[in-house]
Amino acid sequence: MRTWTSWHRWSLLAMVAYAFTAVCRLRENRDHPVPEGLVALTCNEIAPLLHILFVLPPDVEHTLVWSVFRRVHQTRSRACHYRRQVARES
Repeated sequence: MRTWTSWHRWSLLAMVAYAFTAVCRLRENRDHPVPEGLVALTCNEIAPLLHILFVLPPDVEHTLVWSVFRRVHQTRSRACHYRRQVARES
């Protein structure tokens, strides 16, 4: 992480995601008893299941547009970063 703010945002999102999987695990284990021969669902098992359920098939046009947007944004960010570095040094 480059800044304190970005670390806080990342930490908050990670905690919210873990809390969501923990609530899913508790509700699933409470509402449906674990079948014989299986281990109860864990947060580490629920995360990939949710990913598989919600992933959409790739859209080539969207992917290309997103790539162009991202590269344009990176170019602008790099230019601003370099300008700020030059301003600090002088």
